[in-house]
Amino acid sequence: MAKHPLKFTSDIAFTPAVKKIQAKQHSRGSYARMEESGGWQKEISAPLLDFMKASDSFYLSTSNSLGQPYTQHRGGPQGFLKVLNSNTLAFADFSGNKQFITVGNLSENDKAFIFMMDYESQTRIKIWGTAKTITDDPELLNSLRDPTYKARIERVIVFTVAAWDINCRQHITKRYTQEYMQRITQPLENRIKELEKQIQLLR
Repeated sequence: MAKHPLKFTSDIAFTPAVKKIQAKQHSRGSYARMEESGGWQKEISAPLLDFMKASDSFYLSTSNSLGQPYTQHRGGPQGFLKVLNSNTLAFADFSGNKQFITVGNLSENDKAFIFMMDYESQTRIKIWGTAKTITDDPELLNSLRDPTYKARIERVIVFTVAAWDINCRQHITKRYTQEYMQRITQPLENRIKELEKQIQLLR
């Protein structure tokens, strides 16, 4: 694959081919102004950290040496995607179906992409970078372990952030977790029980 020098952080996604299409579709000007004003962020900010602490799910994309992409869902307890430093993330990779497609891809192509979605707040975050697998660092593995989450850790995946961006909320349908719905409906259930007791007393 051809390599292009990165002048701006967004160049990791805005290749010459992409910029050519943006120009044709009349969006290049606004993105050029974004680039000149600082562009996408590279370091992990406090809002991104808070977002990850509340997240229990994301998607990890890799590709093999031929460029064939693959996207895998990764889930765990809230906050299982950890911040090691200002531009490095890590998470425990739990045992699964043993296809090892992600692991195999990273063994020959370290480019990776994380896609995070919060349907409740209609927020999506895109993170570009590189990733590697680690199996021989017990201290790191233990630092990522959650004793309340019953799953076997096979390895650690360390992700180095090259750029990240919060995308627009357009076309994201709101969805809510079971935990959220329980919080919303619990007062109603409590009130129903109170009213049922009052009815019983009146009979």
